[in-house]
Amino acid sequence: MISSQELMDHARDLGLRAQVVEKDYVLGWMLAGIAAHPVIGPSWVFKGGTCLKKCYFETYRFSEDLDFTLTDAAHLDEAFLHATFREIAAWIDERTGIELPENALRFETYLNPRGRTSAQGRVGYRGPIAPGGDLPRIKLDLTNDEHLVLTPTLRPIHHPYSDRPEEGFAVRAYSFEEVFAEKVRALAERQMPRDLYDVINLFRREDFQPDRALMLDTLRRKCAFKGIELPTVHLLERDPARADIEAGWRQMLEHQLPALPVFEDFWQALPLMFQWLYGDADKLLTTPMPSDEPTDMVEEPLAAFVSGGGAGGWSPPSRPDYFNVPMDKVRFAAANRLCIDLAYGGKRRLIQPYSLRRSRAGHLLLMAVKHETGEARSYRLDRIQGVSISGVAFTPRYTIELSSTGNFNVQPTVRRAPEDLSPFLYSLGAVSVPRKSRTSYGVKYIYRCPMCDKTFTRTKMGSKLNPHKDQYGYPCRGRTGLFEGTKY
Repeated sequence: MISSQELMDHARDLGLRAQVVEKDYVLGWMLAGIAAHPVIGPSWVFKGGTCLKKCYFETYRFSEDLDFTLTDAAHLDEAFLHATFREIAAWIDERTGIELPENALRFETYLNPRGRTSAQGRVGYRGPIAPGGDLPRIKLDLTNDEHLVLTPTLRPIHHPYSDRPEEGFAVRAYSFEEVFAEKVRALAERQMPRDLYDVINLFRREDFQPDRALMLDTLRRKCAFKGIELPTVHLLERDPARADIEAGWRQMLEHQLPALPVFEDFWQALPLMFQWLYGDADKLLTTPMPSDEPTDMVEEPLAAFVSGGGAGGWSPPSRPDYFNVPMDKVRFAAANRLCIDLAYGGKRRLIQPYSLRRSRAGHLLLMAVKHETGEARSYRLDRIQGVSISGVAFTPRYTIELSSTGNFNVQPTVRRAPEDLSPFLYSLGAVSVPRKSRTSYGVKYIYRCPMCDKTFTRTKMGSKLNPHKDQYGYPCRGRTGLFEGTKY
């Protein structure tokens, strides 16, 4: 189990309560325990908002529940669930020291509105923060009659903590198209603030491009199964629940996010989302932000290196100033289209964050636009004095390249001797120096699949990906690659 200090450092970097981050930490290990269980691991399918956070987007709203579709109805039995989670508790305790006390396990079956059996669970835990009263709990929603349209996919579990196994862990989950369609259906059916947040966030992502026709077909089949009308923006706008969504926006979401986005910004994006979904309009595509000098892309995440050690528990004895820049905040602001209040050079300025690059001199740069003037600017990370997320929304002028998936990897643009590079980055192996004898064969273009993180090197620019398999050998749905940069 990680230390309470690591957890609190991570919470500080994100601007969240420590208890929220602790639950995220325990959720990761509970997912790992469920996935590793020989009986339920192969047949339970992870879904919902927590699935988005733990399996698709590292920089996303924190969630509190675990939702599963069960392919075996026999598992919806209180005695079976108690016995299974006692085994999972022992598995987790042995590996981490996290306690899931038996007397804090609660499962109850009930008949859902369709007259079918579902189950709800409450699992208490004792994590890095010693509770002063009742144990905090994780809620589980389990159902067998959810219409599973697409084949589940094996997704790696995002667990940005120092006790993550080197090989990681993965869980069976809804495909991206299915979880997106499910969120649209949920927004129409129950009109919850978190559903609006999720739908617009998924629509705006440029690192995942769903198959629109496949998603629409999935949505139609899910709505037919639920016996509800196919949602449209007009139905939602006429519904009096719109006022309830706005009223509950802050109460439901504020504690799950480093900063609360503007409700109106999300609501006003609904018409374009539905126009895209029904094929009446395409997404507005942007181009990468140009730079004044040749630079390379910096892949994500940088949390373990840049956020001061909170995300991964790694804290070097002597680190450059830019290792104190809370990149998780920067990435969250970019993904949510919120401006950053940046302290730089003794002044504060409101900026729109877009990407990270490295200059010829080896400095990491935050590429941004000054919000008031629209001027493109770059800011050296080692000179940033403070970062806070504002409540000011912006409409992107360029592609937001601060993605929420991927690995830290910096490729130098210009060959240089090790002493010309940042000594600290070089000592970490965070940059690589090509051998002088290496022959250059011209520029190569690097694209990354946003679904499985595989990279593809090409001699010509072109983001279309050939059919390929992910790291687990399953066919990947990624069809459009993200431009990662160039090499020589």
